[in-house]
Order: sequence, then structure tokens, then C-alpha cells
Amino acid sequence: MSNQQRNILITGGAGFIGSHVVRRFVTRYPEYNIINLDKLTYSGNLDNLTDIADAPNYTFVRADICDAPALRDIMRRHDIDGIIHLAAESHVDRSIEDPFVFARTNVLGTLALLQTAKEYWESTPGGYEGKLFYHISTDEVYGALAEGDGLFTEETPYSPHSPYSASKASSDHFVRAFHDTYGFPSLITNCSNNYGPNQYPEKLIPLFIDNILNRRPLPVYGTGANVRDWLYVEDHARAIDLVFHRGKPGDTYNIGGFNEWRNIDLVRLLVRVTDRMLGRPEGDSEKLITFITDRKGHDLRYAIDSSRLHQTLGWKPEHDFEQGLEKTVRWYLDNREWLQKIADKTNNNL
Repeated sequence: MSNQQRNILITGGAGFIGSHVVRRFVTRYPEYNIINLDKLTYSGNLDNLTDIADAPNYTFVRADICDAPALRDIMRRHDIDGIIHLAAESHVDRSIEDPFVFARTNVLGTLALLQTAKEYWESTPGGYEGKLFYHISTDEVYGALAEGDGLFTEETPYSPHSPYSASKASSDHFVRAFHDTYGFPSLITNCSNNYGPNQYPEKLIPLFIDNILNRRPLPVYGTGANVRDWLYVEDHARAIDLVFHRGKPGDTYNIGGFNEWRNIDLVRLLVRVTDRMLGRPEGDSEKLITFITDRKGHDLRYAIDSSRLHQTLGWKPEHDFEQGLEKTVRWYLDNREWLQKIADKTNNNL
């Protein structure tokens, strides 16, 4: 816990990971003023934060990170001294359909945020002292691993393969360039696949829970052999908290679960857990699995080495995967109205 007053801007705070980070900071640090900036695009949802919406140290601002005048006003009005930057377009399939949207938000939006923070902090009496720009990125910037390869480390060369990962790689480069060129106080974390409550149901786990619930097909790319490392979202929020307070500007930290699963094995486990919680015969919904044409440029394997974060800051995941999956399934089954509101919102925007 800290007893120092701070004014922290969290971008993308109405999204999946962002809402968990906002909630953690608002409740854990009552002496901090938390300003949640979100554009409220299709995946941003203030229903994710109803429990802390009236907290005295919480403020929501609807704005676009590409809008530099709005950012300058927010920086001045709230005297921002820390930024946790999560706002991003993140769905690979959508990036394949429209890469320009991803370049605008992930690259130009990050650059606008960097530049306005730089201008404001350089204008304050203390300059960069006590300031921090924390950029959250992804393991996808590293490219792909073969089955026999090791793990992504912080020294792994960037090799993005999708428009999404290319946009995130570019934003990472801008963050490092600002640090190296201007002495700007920034750091980066690259995380593996997150799962947990409040995730927009276009991603694999919430989509499949919803499909199992409604007996709809479970579309698996290719043969389901692609491998991902999975991290429970609250473990990620705890890592972000730790890195924000104790990370070293200029450094990069990987955040992963040491928890690799082939997609098909994950789907089968998810089927068993969800069927059991629905009171159905365990595994009955496996008949819904449908193999579809593989995604373009589909990376075979991602796997993160979090050793640096463990060794330097003492972080490690606390949630066993099956335990975290059960908590996740239970949340979605208990919050079917949330899922229905998402579906209604999506249909109204078609």
C-alpha cells in the first residue's frame, strides 16, 4: 500500500483487462485519484465497473487517445503524474479485415499519448521526476515459436505476423524511442493470453462459454494444434500494480502464466467444466466442436518466460488454470444478462 497521493490516468479502463486494473487501483489505493479514459467502442463497457462507479477517487472520461487536444486538457485538468496505457484494438481477426483502424488506435493513439504526456510533464516544476508512462503490450510482437522452441524472453527479437501484432510492435518501438531520445520515464510489459470475467465474447473462452450455453457450434481454427499461454486476468492486474510501483523505467517485463495449452485441449476442458456447471453430461457439448479454415498467418505457438518479473519483483501467477477457468465459467453463467446486453449492443450496431 502507498500513502502518497497520485493522479493516474488509465486508458482503456472500461475494457476487459483495463476494468480489472481500474478496480484494483481504486479499491487498493484510496489516496490515488484514478481517471479512467475510454472511447467506449464496441468492447468498452461501463457495466464492468458499476461496483466502483461512485467511488470518491474515481473519474470516468470518455475520449479518444488519438485526440491530442482532449488529452492535453485531461493532463492539465487532473494533473496526471502516471499513465497506465491499455487502450488498444486487440482482436486479430478484426485487424486482418481492417488494419487501418489498428494503426490509428494502437500506433497513432499511443504516439499522441506519449507526446502530450511529454509536453505536460516537461512543463511542470519537477519535470519527469515522479512520473511514469506504463505501456501494456502483447507476446504476439515476438512472432511465433515452433513446438520444440523455448520461450519468449525480453530479448527475443520482434517478428510480428498479423496487422494487430505489427501495430503493437510499432507502439512498443515508439515507447522505447521516447525513453531513449528524451529520457522519457516509460516501461513496457508484454503479456500472454488473458482470460476471466468481463471479457468481450469475441475471444475464445467467453465466446465458447456462450456457445455451449446456447448449444451453438464451437469453431476451432485448423486442427486446433495452435498453442497459447493463458493468464488469469486478476494475476495480470496484480502484475501491473507491481510493475507500476516497482518497475524500472526503460525496462521490459514479460508477464505469462507458464501455462501452455493447445487450443483443442483447452476447448475440450472448457466443454467439460461448462457442461458440469450447467448440470449436463460432462463432455456432451464436444459434439458442437467444428473445425474451420485456419486463420491467415495463424502463429503456431506463443509461450512467455516471466522469470525476470519473478526474480526482480517477486511476481508469479496465483491461479491454477482449472481453478481460474471454473471461476470464469461461473461468472459468465451467473451474469447471463451481461452477455445478453453485449449481444443486443452488437446486433444494434450491425
